[in-house]
Amino acid sequence: FELVESGGGLVQPGGSLRLSCAASGFSLDTHAVGWFHQAPGKEREGISCYREGRRTKYKDSVKGRFSISRDTGKNTVSLQMDSLKPEDTGVYYCAAVESSHCEIISPDWYDYWGQGTRVTVSS
Repeated sequence: FELVESGGGLVQPGGSLRLSCAASGFSLDTHAVGWFHQAPGKEREGISCYREGRRTKYKDSVKGRFSISRDTGKNTVSLQMDSLKPEDTGVYYCAAVESSHCEIISPDWYDYWGQGTRVTVSS
C-alpha cells in the first residue's frame, strides 16, 4: 500500500494550491482518505476526509475554503485549497484506512500514510 502526496509549495496569502494524494495497492472504493495538517511545532490535525459514496467532512477552520474530491477515473484524492492563510502553513499528509465512512477526529484512526508535502503561505 502506498500513498504519495504532491502539489505543495510556496504561495502568497489569498492564493490557491491543489494537493493530490495518489493511492496504489488498494482501491478508494473501499477505503477512506483523510488529509491532515501539521503546523510547525504542533500536532497533526485532521482537516478533511473523503469516502466514496459518503459525506465529506471538513474542519471548521477550512470550511468554505478547502474542497476534497476524488479525481474522475483515478485512484487519487485531491484537496483544493483556496483563500490560503499564513496559518495554513505546514506539512500536509494524506492517510487511508479501509472503512465505510471517514473521520478527521484523530490520526490514529488511519492505517496508511504518505510522506507529506510542505505548504508555505507567506508574502
